[in-house]
Amino acid sequence: MDPATLIGVIGALVVIVVANIMEGGSPASLLLLPPILLVMGATLLVSLAGGTMADAKQSFRGMVRAFTAKAGNPAEFVPTLVSLSEKARREGLLALEDALSEIDDPFLTKGLTLAIDGTDPEEVRDILEAEVYAVRAEAKQAARFWNSAGGYAPTIGIVGTVMGLVHVLENLAEPEKLGHLIAGAFVATLWGVMSANVFFLPLGNRITRLGELQANQMEIVIEGIASLQAGSNPRVVAQRLQSLLPADQRDREAA
Repeated sequence: MDPATLIGVIGALVVIVVANIMEGGSPASLLLLPPILLVMGATLLVSLAGGTMADAKQSFRGMVRAFTAKAGNPAEFVPTLVSLSEKARREGLLALEDALSEIDDPFLTKGLTLAIDGTDPEEVRDILEAEVYAVRAEAKQAARFWNSAGGYAPTIGIVGTVMGLVHVLENLAEPEKLGHLIAGAFVATLWGVMSANVFFLPLGNRITRLGELQANQMEIVIEGIASLQAGSNPRVVAQRLQSLLPADQRDREAA
Protein backbone atom coordinates (compact mmCIF):
# COMPACT_ATOMS: atom_id res chain seq x y z
CA MET A 1 0.00 0.00 0.00
CA ASP A 2 1.26 3.47 -0.91
CA PRO A 3 0.15 5.81 1.94
CA ALA A 4 0.54 9.12 0.09
CA THR A 5 -3.20 9.85 -0.16
CA LEU A 6 -3.93 8.82 3.42
CA ILE A 7 -1.04 10.91 4.74
CA GLY A 8 -1.96 13.89 2.57
CA VAL A 9 -5.67 14.00 3.42
CA ILE A 10 -5.27 13.34 7.15
CA GLY A 11 -2.27 15.67 7.37
CA ALA A 12 -4.18 18.49 5.67
CA LEU A 13 -7.13 18.07 8.04
CA VAL A 14 -4.80 18.12 11.05
CA VAL A 15 -3.13 21.31 9.81
CA ILE A 16 -6.53 22.98 9.32
CA VAL A 17 -7.68 22.01 12.82
CA VAL A 18 -4.41 23.15 14.42
CA ALA A 19 -4.55 26.47 12.56
CA ASN A 20 -8.14 26.96 13.72
CA ILE A 21 -7.15 26.31 17.33
CA MET A 22 -4.16 28.67 17.07
CA GLU A 23 -6.51 31.41 15.91
CA GLY A 24 -8.66 30.86 19.00
CA GLY A 25 -11.39 28.83 17.31
CA SER A 26 -12.94 25.58 18.40
CA PRO A 27 -12.97 22.49 16.13
CA ALA A 28 -16.46 21.73 17.42
CA SER A 29 -17.73 24.96 15.85
CA LEU A 30 -16.84 23.56 12.40
CA LEU A 31 -18.52 20.19 12.92
CA LEU A 32 -22.08 21.28 12.23
CA LEU A 33 -24.15 18.45 10.80
CA PRO A 34 -26.52 20.47 8.52
CA PRO A 35 -23.78 22.11 6.37
CA ILE A 36 -21.74 18.89 6.27
CA LEU A 37 -24.79 16.90 5.18
CA LEU A 38 -25.73 19.52 2.59
CA VAL A 39 -22.26 19.78 1.04
CA MET A 40 -21.26 16.12 1.06
CA GLY A 41 -24.68 14.67 0.26
CA ALA A 42 -25.69 17.12 -2.45
CA THR A 43 -22.21 17.08 -4.04
CA LEU A 44 -22.19 13.29 -4.38
CA LEU A 45 -25.75 13.26 -5.71
CA VAL A 46 -25.20 15.91 -8.38
CA SER A 47 -21.98 14.12 -9.39
CA LEU A 48 -24.05 10.96 -9.74
CA ALA A 49 -26.55 12.89 -11.87
CA GLY A 50 -23.83 13.58 -14.43
CA GLY A 51 -23.19 9.91 -15.16
CA THR A 52 -24.65 6.46 -14.64
CA MET A 53 -24.99 4.12 -11.67
CA ALA A 54 -22.22 1.98 -13.16
CA ASP A 55 -19.97 5.05 -13.27
CA ALA A 56 -20.69 5.79 -9.61
CA LYS A 57 -19.92 2.22 -8.52
CA GLN A 58 -16.70 2.32 -10.50
CA SER A 59 -15.79 5.65 -8.90
CA PHE A 60 -16.25 4.34 -5.38
CA ARG A 61 -14.15 1.29 -6.23
CA GLY A 62 -11.55 3.76 -7.47
CA MET A 63 -11.76 5.63 -4.16
CA VAL A 64 -11.08 2.45 -2.19
CA ARG A 65 -8.18 1.64 -4.50
CA ALA A 66 -6.78 5.17 -4.12
CA PHE A 67 -6.45 4.68 -0.36
CA THR A 68 -5.38 1.03 -0.34
CA ALA A 69 -3.56 0.23 -3.60
CA LYS A 70 0.17 -0.06 -3.98
CA ALA A 71 1.57 2.37 -6.55
CA GLY A 72 2.84 0.43 -9.54
CA ASN A 73 6.55 0.30 -10.31
CA PRO A 74 7.24 -0.59 -13.95
CA ALA A 75 10.91 -1.26 -13.17
CA GLU A 76 9.95 -4.36 -11.18
CA PHE A 77 9.07 -6.19 -14.39
CA VAL A 78 12.36 -5.60 -16.20
CA PRO A 79 14.44 -8.33 -14.46
CA THR A 80 11.60 -10.85 -14.85
CA LEU A 81 11.15 -10.14 -18.55
CA VAL A 82 14.90 -10.26 -19.21
CA SER A 83 15.13 -13.59 -17.39
CA LEU A 84 12.23 -14.97 -19.42
CA SER A 85 13.81 -13.78 -22.67
CA GLU A 86 17.05 -15.56 -21.75
CA LYS A 87 15.17 -18.78 -21.09
CA ALA A 88 13.13 -18.47 -24.29
CA ARG A 89 16.27 -17.79 -26.34
CA ARG A 90 18.03 -20.87 -24.94
CA GLU A 91 15.16 -23.34 -24.74
CA GLY A 92 12.31 -21.94 -26.87
CA LEU A 93 8.97 -20.39 -26.01
CA LEU A 94 7.43 -23.67 -24.85
CA ALA A 95 10.00 -23.83 -22.04
CA LEU A 96 8.32 -20.78 -20.48
CA GLU A 97 5.25 -22.81 -19.60
CA ASP A 98 6.97 -24.00 -16.42
CA ALA A 99 7.55 -20.38 -15.37
CA LEU A 100 3.86 -19.42 -15.48
CA SER A 101 3.17 -20.80 -12.01
CA GLU A 102 5.84 -18.51 -10.53
CA ILE A 103 4.35 -15.31 -11.97
CA ASP A 104 1.85 -13.40 -9.84
CA ASP A 105 0.85 -10.71 -12.32
CA PRO A 106 -2.24 -11.80 -14.33
CA PHE A 107 -1.45 -9.49 -17.25
CA LEU A 108 2.06 -10.91 -17.70
CA THR A 109 0.65 -14.43 -17.34
CA LYS A 110 -1.91 -13.73 -20.05
CA GLY A 111 0.71 -12.32 -22.42
CA LEU A 112 3.05 -15.25 -21.88
CA THR A 113 0.23 -17.74 -22.37
CA LEU A 114 -0.67 -16.15 -25.70
CA ALA A 115 2.99 -16.22 -26.77
CA ILE A 116 3.47 -19.86 -25.71
CA ASP A 117 0.31 -20.84 -27.60
CA GLY A 118 1.88 -19.50 -30.78
CA THR A 119 -0.43 -16.52 -31.23
CA ASP A 120 0.72 -14.09 -33.91
CA PRO A 121 2.81 -11.27 -32.34
CA GLU A 122 0.57 -8.58 -33.83
CA GLU A 123 -2.53 -10.24 -32.40
CA VAL A 124 -0.84 -10.55 -29.00
CA ARG A 125 0.00 -6.84 -29.07
CA ASP A 126 -3.56 -5.90 -30.12
CA ILE A 127 -5.12 -8.00 -27.35
CA LEU A 128 -2.82 -6.65 -24.64
CA GLU A 129 -3.06 -3.04 -25.81
CA ALA A 130 -6.85 -3.31 -25.65
CA GLU A 131 -6.50 -4.10 -21.93
CA VAL A 132 -4.22 -1.10 -21.46
CA TYR A 133 -6.86 1.10 -23.10
CA ALA A 134 -9.52 -0.36 -20.78
CA VAL A 135 -7.40 0.38 -17.69
CA ARG A 136 -6.86 3.98 -18.77
CA ALA A 137 -10.54 4.45 -19.58
CA GLU A 138 -11.61 3.04 -16.21
CA ALA A 139 -9.22 5.31 -14.31
CA LYS A 140 -10.32 8.31 -16.36
CA GLN A 141 -14.00 7.69 -15.66
CA ALA A 142 -13.46 7.10 -11.93
CA ALA A 143 -11.36 10.26 -11.69
CA ARG A 144 -13.94 12.29 -13.62
CA PHE A 145 -16.58 11.61 -10.95
CA TRP A 146 -14.37 12.95 -8.15
CA ASN A 147 -13.07 15.87 -10.20
CA SER A 148 -16.69 16.80 -10.93
CA ALA A 149 -17.44 16.61 -7.20
CA GLY A 150 -14.50 18.94 -6.61
CA GLY A 151 -16.09 21.44 -8.98
CA TYR A 152 -19.57 21.21 -7.50
CA ALA A 153 -18.68 21.28 -3.78
CA PRO A 154 -17.68 24.98 -3.43
CA THR A 155 -20.83 26.12 -5.23
CA ILE A 156 -23.03 23.91 -3.08
CA GLY A 157 -21.23 25.35 -0.05
CA ILE A 158 -22.26 28.82 -1.22
CA VAL A 159 -25.85 27.57 -1.56
CA GLY A 160 -25.64 26.48 2.09
CA THR A 161 -24.28 29.88 3.10
CA VAL A 162 -27.12 31.67 1.30
CA MET A 163 -29.63 29.42 3.06
CA GLY A 164 -27.99 30.28 6.38
CA LEU A 165 -28.08 34.00 5.65
CA VAL A 166 -31.78 33.73 4.91
CA HIS A 167 -32.20 32.47 8.48
CA VAL A 168 -30.10 35.39 9.70
CA LEU A 169 -32.43 37.85 8.01
CA GLU A 170 -35.41 36.07 9.51
CA ASN A 171 -33.99 36.69 13.00
CA LEU A 172 -32.90 40.32 12.77
CA ALA A 173 -35.28 41.12 15.59
CA GLU A 174 -33.21 38.90 17.92
CA PRO A 175 -29.62 40.27 17.83
CA GLU A 176 -28.35 37.74 20.37
CA LYS A 177 -28.85 34.95 17.80
CA LEU A 178 -27.21 36.67 14.85
CA GLY A 179 -23.57 35.83 15.65
CA HIS A 180 -24.25 32.12 15.94
CA LEU A 181 -26.41 32.07 12.81
CA ILE A 182 -23.87 33.99 10.69
CA ALA A 183 -21.03 31.71 11.82
CA GLY A 184 -23.11 28.65 11.00
CA ALA A 185 -23.95 30.05 7.58
CA PHE A 186 -20.29 30.37 6.57
CA VAL A 187 -19.43 26.86 7.75
CA ALA A 188 -21.14 25.54 4.62
CA THR A 189 -18.77 27.52 2.39
CA LEU A 190 -15.83 26.26 4.45
CA TRP A 191 -16.87 22.64 3.98
CA GLY A 192 -17.53 23.16 0.28
CA VAL A 193 -14.09 24.61 -0.42
CA MET A 194 -12.30 22.28 2.01
CA SER A 195 -13.90 19.06 0.76
CA ALA A 196 -13.10 20.00 -2.85
CA ASN A 197 -9.44 20.83 -2.25
CA VAL A 198 -8.60 18.38 0.53
CA PHE A 199 -10.55 15.32 -0.62
CA PHE A 200 -12.35 15.32 -3.98
CA LEU A 201 -9.71 16.83 -6.29
CA PRO A 202 -6.72 15.01 -4.73
CA LEU A 203 -8.70 11.77 -4.95
CA GLY A 204 -9.36 12.30 -8.65
CA ASN A 205 -5.68 13.04 -9.26
CA ARG A 206 -4.64 9.95 -7.31
CA ILE A 207 -6.91 7.67 -9.32
CA THR A 208 -5.56 9.13 -12.56
CA ARG A 209 -1.97 8.62 -11.41
CA LEU A 210 -2.55 5.02 -10.34
CA GLY A 211 -4.12 4.33 -13.74
CA GLU A 212 -1.08 5.83 -15.49
CA LEU A 213 1.34 3.73 -13.43
CA GLN A 214 -0.63 0.55 -14.09
CA ALA A 215 -0.78 1.32 -17.82
CA ASN A 216 2.99 1.96 -17.85
CA GLN A 217 3.58 -1.40 -16.22
CA MET A 218 1.42 -3.08 -18.82
CA GLU A 219 3.24 -1.33 -21.68
CA ILE A 220 6.57 -2.60 -20.32
CA VAL A 221 5.11 -6.11 -20.33
CA ILE A 222 3.85 -5.73 -23.91
CA GLU A 223 7.27 -4.67 -25.15
CA GLY A 224 8.89 -7.50 -23.21
CA ILE A 225 6.55 -10.09 -24.70
CA ALA A 226 7.11 -8.69 -28.20
CA SER A 227 10.90 -8.88 -27.79
CA LEU A 228 10.61 -12.36 -26.34
CA GLN A 229 8.53 -13.58 -29.30
CA ALA A 230 11.03 -12.01 -31.71
CA GLY A 231 13.89 -13.91 -30.05
CA SER A 232 15.83 -10.72 -29.29
CA ASN A 233 19.10 -10.78 -27.41
CA PRO A 234 18.38 -10.49 -23.65
CA ARG A 235 20.85 -7.62 -23.34
CA VAL A 236 19.00 -5.73 -26.07
CA VAL A 237 15.70 -6.55 -24.33
CA ALA A 238 17.03 -5.09 -21.07
CA GLN A 239 18.20 -1.90 -22.76
CA ARG A 240 14.92 -1.50 -24.62
CA LEU A 241 12.80 -1.96 -21.49
CA GLN A 242 15.00 0.37 -19.44
CA SER A 243 14.60 3.05 -22.11
CA LEU A 244 10.85 2.99 -21.43
CA LEU A 245 11.30 3.70 -17.72
CA PRO A 246 11.27 7.18 -16.11
CA ALA A 247 14.77 8.62 -15.83
CA ASP A 248 15.16 8.04 -12.07
CA GLN A 249 14.08 4.39 -12.29
CA ARG A 250 16.24 3.89 -15.38
CA ASP A 251 19.31 5.06 -13.47
CA ARG A 252 18.59 2.70 -10.56
CA GLU A 253 18.10 -0.25 -12.91
CA ALA A 254 21.35 0.53 -14.70
CA ALA A 255 23.18 0.69 -11.37
